[in-house]
Amino acid sequence: MYLRVLAVSFLCMRMIEVAAQGVVRVQKCCERFELMIDNRCAHKNESDSEVWNPVFSSESGQDNVQVPLFRLVIGQPECGARLKWPIFHYPGSQDRLSLLPNGKLRHFISHHEHDSKGADVELSQLSGGDLDGQRYHDYDLGLYCLDKIIVTQSQEAGQVAQYALVCSPDAGPSWNDSDHLVRTVVDPACRGVALACYVAVAAVYFVLPQLRDLAGNVVSSLAACLAVSQAAGLVLVFVQFRHHVSFLVADTFMYVGLLASFYWLNSLGYYIWRTFRSRNVYLRVTDGRKYCYYSLYVWCCTLSMAAVALFAHFMLEPEGIKTQPGVLMQNNLGWLGVAMFFTPVAFTILVNLFFYLTTGQIINRMSTYGRIHHKMKYSFEMFAKLFLVMVVGWLFLLLSWMRYSVLFYCNVLVNVLQALLVLYVCVLGQGRVTALARASCCPCGRKGAEPGADWGEEMSSMNPCSY
Repeated sequence: MYLRVLAVSFLCMRMIEVAAQGVVRVQKCCERFELMIDNRCAHKNESDSEVWNPVFSSESGQDNVQVPLFRLVIGQPECGARLKWPIFHYPGSQDRLSLLPNGKLRHFISHHEHDSKGADVELSQLSGGDLDGQRYHDYDLGLYCLDKIIVTQSQEAGQVAQYALVCSPDAGPSWNDSDHLVRTVVDPACRGVALACYVAVAAVYFVLPQLRDLAGNVVSSLAACLAVSQAAGLVLVFVQFRHHVSFLVADTFMYVGLLASFYWLNSLGYYIWRTFRSRNVYLRVTDGRKYCYYSLYVWCCTLSMAAVALFAHFMLEPEGIKTQPGVLMQNNLGWLGVAMFFTPVAFTILVNLFFYLTTGQIINRMSTYGRIHHKMKYSFEMFAKLFLVMVVGWLFLLLSWMRYSVLFYCNVLVNVLQALLVLYVCVLGQGRVTALARASCCPCGRKGAEPGADWGEEMSSMNPCSY
């Protein structure tokens, strides 16, 4: 009796196994009764569209191939340490998805040019074949999921597309490739050094009370903005955060920090220019109120231009939302939005050049210097050096967007050199600042007041350990 039961069970299991061998498995991102609405799984009752059903295509590209039996596997792919890429297939898109009768997903790639910003991987290196002049790559079961997506939060509300979430192929840039090493190792390391330099400048001018006058507060704010810009650029280097929202936010923070730093430099130039033009000079009398006024000017201008840039990106970008659904936007900030950030920078450069030339003429005509003018002369020299360093870095950033790798390598080098020069100009190259920092860190190592020390700094330079 038991032998018969075992034989029948074994026969049933064998029949199920044989039948299962002819079943094509397809992975679906959401549940069977769900579809995607703006990158989230939602019940089909929330829309008038039907749920997604697989449509198979042949190896040669023929659509609507009949498959005897298929089974849906629910869930997103488990990629481990590999990246996840979203792919969208809609009328007029550059990407095309094709589900083969064996359950593999074929991704046809028609835009395998390298992105000049370095944000995209060269897709031609990831392709697995060529069909009718189009490169493609096949994804096995477990490395992809398919579903239907509906766009509602854009001008193309109601547009339906086919959505796929895939694991990045193993084939990638080789570590022997110098370009890959520069973009993934050297560039982040240089940005990390630059970030540390800007944070050090901001900390020195913020911590030392003798440097917290109006010029010192402006330099501290300028360095903090440059540090934010470098931190956002560091995020853009790492492709594991590759998502269109993350990259757009990081781009915005990077350009906002850069624009704000130039506005702070413009405020410093205006403050020095107006001080030398004024007959009555009072130092530190209204520094707090003036700093509030300058802060209001800087952030109102910066946030206004950021709002204009984002409006241009979402509403006016010719290759952005007008040609793609809302969830299919380009990953980075568009060229029109970048132009809205960089045009004010060019105007501030011209205004700062005027401040530099006119203030230099005033200083050359002065025969005698008071204590305040003597101190402001050092601030003017610091402004001139910062102006030159930041303009050169800005120009190399513009050149790095051209399709020449050499210019990108130069920008990586200039980026870290700019940070080191800012650290030298603001801290290491000024004896007064280094003496104050040394006195704060090592009270017993003070050697006396530096020439040109401000009132009260002579007392702080006395060595308490000698008593």
